[in-house]
Amino acid sequence: MSGKSPSNRASRTTATPTTSTSKEAMDQLLRLVEEHGLRLVERAGDTRGGYDPARRTIRLAPGMSARTTRSVLAHELGHAVLDHSPSTHPLTRRRQERQADAWAARQLITPQAYAAAEAIRGPHRPSLAFELDVTVELVTAYQALLRPAG
Repeated sequence: MSGKSPSNRASRTTATPTTSTSKEAMDQLLRLVEEHGLRLVERAGDTRGGYDPARRTIRLAPGMSARTTRSVLAHELGHAVLDHSPSTHPLTRRRQERQADAWAARQLITPQAYAAAEAIRGPHRPSLAFELDVTVELVTAYQALLRPAG
């Protein structure tokens, strides 16, 4: 038997598989912010984040968890990459939000990670979000991408 205690072995086998890739995902998002010439600011607002196309600025609310920060950044970056402009029209706004969520989900969730998470956690969205280290909104968006159009 190895000299490792059972608790050390257990902690290794229960760690989520996305732990090491979460930092990599955040680093990739930050590179995309730079590549697109965007400015990132941390400032409170009415929502967890926002994108201002006129100022080419993404705003993130302070005090969010790393998982939420990464998910919100990916969502707001989606607005920027998809060239969304603010709209007061409800249908346009909903469509843009869905598109930004889908873009973010594609950046942060791989088919392999989703399949592994579902095998471990089942279909429960909050559990999947925890396992994938993203928000429930991005799990919902990813699941929508899996459904055939029509």
